[in-house]
Amino acid sequence: MTNKSVIQTDNAPQAIGTYSQAVKAGDTIYLSGQIPLDPETMELVPGGIEAQIRRVFDNLRAVCDASGGSIQDMVKLNIYLTDMAHFPNVNEVMATVFKEPYPARAAIGVAALPKGAMVEMDGVMVLK
Repeated sequence: MTNKSVIQTDNAPQAIGTYSQAVKAGDTIYLSGQIPLDPETMELVPGGIEAQIRRVFDNLRAVCDASGGSIQDMVKLNIYLTDMAHFPNVNEVMATVFKEPYPARAAIGVAALPKGAMVEMDGVMVLK
């Protein structure tokens, strides 16, 4: 059995269910989905889709940092959008977050997300 450990930080929203912010197995970190919650208030950030996308990346970055890595170590990113018309917004913000080589990714349109969020992201990172 693989030795695994839980990653937890106060710089990202606390889990709102029966899951961990991330789990480390070997050199691989599996990041749970992040929605655009402010970690201090546990409320959705105001300001529309771009603010929500930026907050999600900030939350993912905090969990990556807590794991001992960096958001640049992400190898896979899954993006869930309640409106695929917002996908260009994701690309714009992603270009400010990641440097090449970009992580592999999938974008999935969904009917709804927790707390009425418009975007959620999860992913996988590998520590160097």
